[in-house]
Amino acid sequence: MSATHTEVPHRALLTGCAMMATMMQALDISIANVALPYMRGALSASESEITWVLTSYVIAAAIMTAPVGWLAVRFGRKRLFITCLIGFTIASMLCGAAATLDEIVAFRLLQGMCGAALVPLSQATMLDIYPFSQRAFAMAIFSSGVMAGPILGPELGGYLTQTYSWRYVFYVNLPFGILAVTGLMLFMPRTPLRPELRFDWRGFMVLAMGIGALQLMLDRGQELGWFGSREILIETTLAGLGFFLFVVHMFTARKPFLPAGMFKDRNFITAMLLLLCTTSVMLSTTALLAPYLETLANYPVQTAGFALSPRGLGTMSAMFFASWLSKYVDQRKIMAGGLLLLGLMLHAISFWTPDVSERQMMLTLVGQGAAVGLIFNPVTVIAFVTLPARFRGDATALQALTRNIGQAIGISVTTFMLARSEQTSHADIAARITPFDRVLQARTLAGRLYDPATRQGAALLNAAINRQAEIIAYNNDFHMMAFVVIPPLLMLFLLRGPRARQPAE
Repeated sequence: MSATHTEVPHRALLTGCAMMATMMQALDISIANVALPYMRGALSASESEITWVLTSYVIAAAIMTAPVGWLAVRFGRKRLFITCLIGFTIASMLCGAAATLDEIVAFRLLQGMCGAALVPLSQATMLDIYPFSQRAFAMAIFSSGVMAGPILGPELGGYLTQTYSWRYVFYVNLPFGILAVTGLMLFMPRTPLRPELRFDWRGFMVLAMGIGALQLMLDRGQELGWFGSREILIETTLAGLGFFLFVVHMFTARKPFLPAGMFKDRNFITAMLLLLCTTSVMLSTTALLAPYLETLANYPVQTAGFALSPRGLGTMSAMFFASWLSKYVDQRKIMAGGLLLLGLMLHAISFWTPDVSERQMMLTLVGQGAAVGLIFNPVTVIAFVTLPARFRGDATALQALTRNIGQAIGISVTTFMLARSEQTSHADIAARITPFDRVLQARTLAGRLYDPATRQGAALLNAAINRQAEIIAYNNDFHMMAFVVIPPLLMLFLLRGPRARQPAE
């Protein structure tokens, strides 16, 4: 009988250990962001070089997420989980002790390779140890850990960097890593090994090429001018070629790297597409709001982090509410409500100005967080409703990969649109300012202060135009993101009833 239908001893303790591993990996995606300026000085790196601290981790994690399902079946989930968690903890300590840029990039690559397995293995473990009737509750716990990382990361990173040192954003993983490893050794049930399985190197290599090239293209596109750069054109070609060869190989090979049967499940495929659209918005809002509050509203780094924290409370509360509500309401209706609420909140943010009141900001962010919780929990549950249990390991890895790609696409697109919109808005505003403007002709304080005939006045006038152009650009970005919820709403009609029974293994 499957572990899903038997009572697992010490389930609460095992859940806590799995969630510690999830939180560690989810936090490390964003916790280092605020520490980059401090790392840059300590490691004598340029502004473009220091970004490899983030890029190396993301690329390694994205590539190594795909084979997690095969590795868990071949070597046993418990053995793989503990090995990756130990490797992740050791790599974190090495990152904190790094003395040069080359060292920290190499250790971040190792950290990403080990951390790639933590989230999918945690999810697969939670799906196994909870019965089908409690699946929504289990996914609410899991999803709160996944979503709390990007939300709490900047706050915790800012506090540790400001209070201690940037090295502590990596050292903080040590106590949690020791606790999680100990708990998994004691409480996690063993799964059988499959030593006869052979690894599909050809399938993995073409998929790794596609994922790695796509991540590099999205990461460096804005910096290099997108398709005006030869590097971006090469990376785009390699990404397209890698994914094309992988699809061909998957449907023609006798034992492909990812089982083709997994892609025949309509619920799973639709849920992956829905997840791709929604995650492209989820992390982008954090990436936009933090600099918005710091540069335009003049919030200190730590204060900006705390100002965004209500969204995390809204997300976690809504996830458990969605878990309870799913007993009485169709999961598709819950997702529809969450998508509509998300679009409404993004539309509201598109009208913000830097002097937005704290009350309005808090209410909007709580609403946005609640929308994320109402979407994320049901889509995680419904993806596995009709999927046979034998595909669970590969499916959780693919779901984690989809989240990573969605986040990368969202950040790249919004960053690109922000820069272009700022340039366009600056040109539009500047074109309407002439020496015949009444404000500039008047001999008032404003007229003398912003007099374009003087060097100081021209500089102040340009700074004022830049500020207004930035505000308009941020507003345009959030207005664009509000419309991203439309495709997922239409996809809900493709999902089958969530109350269907789990297929027998």
